[in-house]
Amino acid sequence: MTTLSATDISDVSHVCVFPAGESLGCVSKEGSSVAEVKHEVHSSPSQPASFSSSPDELSDTLPMEPSDIKVDPSTDTPAPEGLPVKRKKGPAPKMLGNEVCSVCGDKASGFHYNVLSCEGCKGFFRRSVIKGAQYVCKSSGRCEMDMYMRRKCQQCRLRKCREAGMLEQCVLSEEQIRLKKMKKQHEEEAARSSTVATPSPAPEVAPLAPEQQEMIEKLVAMQKQCNKRSFIDRLKVTPWPQSQDPQNREVRQQRFAHFTELAIMSVQEIVDFAKQLPGFLELTREDQIALLKTSTIEIMLLETSRRYNPAMESITFLTPDFSYNKDDFAKAGLQIEFINPIFEFSKGMNDLHLDEAEYALLIAINIFSADRPNVQDHDLVEKLQQPYVDALHSYIRIKRPNDHLMFPRMLMKLVSLRTLSSVHSEQVFALRLQDKKLPPLLSEIWDVHE
Repeated sequence: MTTLSATDISDVSHVCVFPAGESLGCVSKEGSSVAEVKHEVHSSPSQPASFSSSPDELSDTLPMEPSDIKVDPSTDTPAPEGLPVKRKKGPAPKMLGNEVCSVCGDKASGFHYNVLSCEGCKGFFRRSVIKGAQYVCKSSGRCEMDMYMRRKCQQCRLRKCREAGMLEQCVLSEEQIRLKKMKKQHEEEAARSSTVATPSPAPEVAPLAPEQQEMIEKLVAMQKQCNKRSFIDRLKVTPWPQSQDPQNREVRQQRFAHFTELAIMSVQEIVDFAKQLPGFLELTREDQIALLKTSTIEIMLLETSRRYNPAMESITFLTPDFSYNKDDFAKAGLQIEFINPIFEFSKGMNDLHLDEAEYALLIAINIFSADRPNVQDHDLVEKLQQPYVDALHSYIRIKRPNDHLMFPRMLMKLVSLRTLSSVHSEQVFALRLQDKKLPPLLSEIWDVHE
């Protein structure tokens, strides 16, 4: 049985390195891209730049020694004067061994999460980010951080990590680690099966269990019912203005109100859907709120991708009258750094050609994510999530028997949603800087404190 349990997943360390150029990137020790910083979500990765120091204290009057002649390592011949020496591509040079941690002063082991730090501070920052930990300092946050004090005051240690430049975007969550491991396992299984010389007849795929079939049918019916309520409420939405005047402040506010009211309808759909999921109401009220607050924007983006029209490069809500392209999103006040990833994700999802059942199962799996901040009963949330994971796996094996990578590919889309969620947080902050006030429901669900 496929499982999303975190108990048998080993800890994954990550190293942040400086790529050639001006942006920062985060890569794992294996070299695979994890996340980009700020608005580099859809930029292409670059090769790591090596760190080297140039001896600028040499006097020009010193005679040239044979060792001073620059030699091109690829040809073993002296390089022409004034031209840079070509270097063979390869890993960045090792550290000298005397570097110290930027947080506590202990011996540094490398660049972790964008900062030269020790293994202890790397692990502490990772655990704090994943658990959403809140610490309290007994000295009002004025502790001087060193190798002794790092064990005494966690709040000041976390503050020093952030001041030194550690980035939360570089930390993989437990959910992401599980999904990456599952994807790798499925790829290895697919590779092994493809190397068999004599093809054997495909084994018969077991049908869905009766309880799985019933659960999928209920999910699809629940989703249609929620969509129907929004369709009825569409007439209450502020009309999209016909004026094209970009300088008209009233027109800009009307467009913004139109989009926020559509967002409110989507949030209400998601809450109604979650409450009908078996087991959701068994959770404490605090865990229900924690799951909804962090999953809402990701489910909204999943729903958006369902409505993507690749021919028109637009997204349609409810009816054809509610259809929008990138320019419409921009006119409503959204930033291009948020708009482009939405459309790219929607196009990628559209390419998978998922049906209503697969979307409904993905949404249920997304809601029951035990690694969300402030979730208390992780075991119960994982237990509630497991039947949806098993049902999706079985459903895909029946519907797509020849595509062994579809299941991990779909789960990795949930990882992409985590990145989009962080970009959305930056978009919300940008709206506040533009003095665009969100309605109370959206402010509450997205933790916007005026």
